[in-house]
Amino acid sequence: MLSIRSRTGAWTRRIRSGLHDAFAETHTPREIAGSFSFGVFVTMLPTLGVGLLVFALLAWLVDGASKLAFLASALLINPLVKSGVYAVSFAIGVLLLGPVEGVSIGLTGLPSLSFAASREIAIRLLVGNVILSVATIVPSYVVCYRLVEAYRAREIEIVEEIESVVAPEDEPA
Repeated sequence: MLSIRSRTGAWTRRIRSGLHDAFAETHTPREIAGSFSFGVFVTMLPTLGVGLLVFALLAWLVDGASKLAFLASALLINPLVKSGVYAVSFAIGVLLLGPVEGVSIGLTGLPSLSFAASREIAIRLLVGNVILSVATIVPSYVVCYRLVEAYRAREIEIVEEIESVVAPEDEPA
């Protein structure tokens, strides 16, 4: 039977190894940006957590999929942000399909809903959500691509600076 200390050590080594692999990814900026933008698309959809399973499956099946980019997209579109996404999605759906009968604002400022309106609300939410998700694909790709390029350029500059301090060019290494 393994002791708690040995199990904890094994977990620590696995976590450390996973983090090292994630930060030492050899994915191209295009692969990272593509994974991130797809991740944002999936996490913005009302998947009720199924998106995380999609990420795991893609990370396992597709060599070019970046696990770190999937994780970053899931962290970006977190439950707090998702409530705003749903509000904007519903507003877009109402703008395109019209208001929902049976939904009114009460004295408290909260909506009064009837069960008969639930299907219409869901349709407006889904239509707006798909439109909003599709609209974020290109901007999220461009922003992520530029950030990865800038990070890698900066990292190379830092490595060159360290090498020049450790082994100056005029002295033999």
